[in-house]
Amino acid sequence: MQQFPYIFFLGIGGIGMSALARWFKANGHRVSGYDKTETPLTQALEAEGIAVHYVDDVANIPAEVQANKSQTLVVLTPAIPADSQEWAWLRAQGYDIRKRSQVLGVLTQGRTTIAVAGTHGKTTTSSMVAHLLHHAGVDAGAFLGGIAVNLGSNLLLPKSPDAPVVVEADEYDRSFLTLHPDVAIVTSTDADHLDIYGTKEALVESFCQFVAQLKPGGMLLLNHTADARVAAAAPAGTRVLRYGLTAAQGADLFAGTITPEGHRFNFDLHGPQGVVAGLQLAVPGFHNVENMLAAAAVAQAYGVEENALRAAVAAYRGVKRRFEFIVPGPNKVYVDDYAHHPREIEAFLRSLRALYPAKKLRVIFQPHLFTRTRDFAEGFSQSLSLADEVVLLAIYPARELPLPGVTSEMLLAQITAPQKSLQTKAEVLANAAQQADFDVLATVGAGDIDTLVPELKTILMR
Repeated sequence: MQQFPYIFFLGIGGIGMSALARWFKANGHRVSGYDKTETPLTQALEAEGIAVHYVDDVANIPAEVQANKSQTLVVLTPAIPADSQEWAWLRAQGYDIRKRSQVLGVLTQGRTTIAVAGTHGKTTTSSMVAHLLHHAGVDAGAFLGGIAVNLGSNLLLPKSPDAPVVVEADEYDRSFLTLHPDVAIVTSTDADHLDIYGTKEALVESFCQFVAQLKPGGMLLLNHTADARVAAAAPAGTRVLRYGLTAAQGADLFAGTITPEGHRFNFDLHGPQGVVAGLQLAVPGFHNVENMLAAAAVAQAYGVEENALRAAVAAYRGVKRRFEFIVPGPNKVYVDDYAHHPREIEAFLRSLRALYPAKKLRVIFQPHLFTRTRDFAEGFSQSLSLADEVVLLAIYPARELPLPGVTSEMLLAQITAPQKSLQTKAEVLANAAQQADFDVLATVGAGDIDTLVPELKTILMR
């Protein structure tokens, strides 16, 4: 990458794209980019000295990029629409254009790579691995798919070129097949992205291909729910460990007794290296205990001792928008979460119920993508029915055009919660103040529902 002093990002505000932008900036490249929407993340990039523009116009491409074609690398996100004017011009001019996943593959070549894959749970788990290593003093880098609270960033820069690097291995568009990890974690192989894969079988096959790319003598940590064919795809000599909450799930690595205490989940780590007792996880959720089991096993593999591991787990503070307590009480509790798949929503709501078993729970959910809503409508309705009241926003389209008949209304009919409704964002805010007959509020989704968070926080804290 040293042949490219100039790096231009199409879609620089994406969470994975912005981590790469920060890496290139820290390594002396001139970085700039376009994004459709100004966000706190793009504002942070600008504050760090990265030029960002928000109107898709060739005239806005920096002069130094236009004047130095052979010395410029263009990094592209799949979220950029096909009719992008800037993308069309850069293609026509013959710029070197690569997908984010291809760039990540190049940057990790020759490095010890810890790759975290899965249709859900990968952002939290990769942030946990990075945090445990960093907190214990192990030199490591990380490209994360969320803002880790402990790091205050989605990027951790290593001190040495020999340090291991933690990466979130995204299955969308088969992006993770650019990676050849030394250690792989697979958190789940549930059906998702069927707009790309068509069938769950094709998705599982892609995970098999990913695992088959483990380096000789590598290590695979596999959630107990993952398809067994994924483990079978690992190269000969790979150390394979299944993980789950209990040994009854067929896990080599498990938690045993789990005790919720306030917002904290206490548990023990049972694994091939023995028992590490008294782990305290301040980020609640049974699914987060599972994630931490896998992360802790990786930390142990990199030499983190028992006391250092216990201290690092206790110090972990999560990822923005992953079981994030916005208002912790005492009168109202408000939690925000990125969950956008039925299994994620079920895990999140069951964990909320464990924390607040006798409280009335209102959930505001924004479906993400028309295809995902169509493909998992029944699962969404079932998981959301764990709440006492469900409020649905309109579907967030992201990169997609509307599909006939696919709307939030199709979920509403199958939801069995005692109260349910369709609302606009304005109605959500008005009702949070006027109809405050709830104890626990949760906003859930991967679209732009997070824009409601500051205003809801203000309303609830009055």
